[in-house]
Amino acid sequence: MTKRQKIRISIILVTFFLFPALFYYMSPYLIIDSSLKGIISGSFILFTLQFLSALIVGRAFCGWVCPASGVQEIIMFVWKKRFNKYNFIKWIIWTPWITSIVFIAIKTGGYSSVDPVYQTEFGMSMTSVYSLITYLLVLSITYLLVLSLITIPAFIIGRRSFCHHLCWMAPFMILGRKIRNIFHIPSLQLKSRAENCIHCHTCTEKCPMSLEVENMVEKNKIENSECILCFTCVDGCKSKAIQMVFSSNKKDSRTSHNSQ
Repeated sequence: MTKRQKIRISIILVTFFLFPALFYYMSPYLIIDSSLKGIISGSFILFTLQFLSALIVGRAFCGWVCPASGVQEIIMFVWKKRFNKYNFIKWIIWTPWITSIVFIAIKTGGYSSVDPVYQTEFGMSMTSVYSLITYLLVLSITYLLVLSLITIPAFIIGRRSFCHHLCWMAPFMILGRKIRNIFHIPSLQLKSRAENCIHCHTCTEKCPMSLEVENMVEKNKIENSECILCFTCVDGCKSKAIQMVFSSNKKDSRTSHNSQ
């Protein structure tokens, strides 16, 4: 494992262990609750930042920061099953959810205040220090349910199934990435050199998102909306057929136009 991958894995393992304290900021419910009161909460801010960051770094949040990444990549060490189909399912979940948020915001007259630590105490996912025991009990149950939602699909369906099919945050970044591609915004992305490929299959076998990376390299079209820019393919390619670049895909057509 390269130094970069060791750093990446370390980061997502740390955020995974911090997940109980950070969950409110990623909660799909909290943004609805705060919208009913006209408050821009921490989850609203996080989802907005995910969209904006995708204009520059795509879905790097999924590969480098997301707490759900840590446990899923641990599973990959013991369960190698690959699966990359039916990615539209997360849109079936996301669309009515985001529509309801917009409807609530309009119905209640919009947002009138900003509270990044809404429903938390000291910025952590708890409502009261005096109800800490109750909080820990409820949080433990909630955490186990969320953890099951992340891990069970990975074992049954395949690696990172939660990211492919159930994640309510991924669409924000996919939309940002698509806008980046439309307007050719300079950004962090991958570049392929098909002539260097030795067909060792390493990139495809190691890809956490089960993408057919080798085929993408051969076609010189390595842009994909499910790519999380973890750079596993870059670090594992001894022939340098895949490189990390910061540029506009308008300048190099080899890096674009295979988004799903």
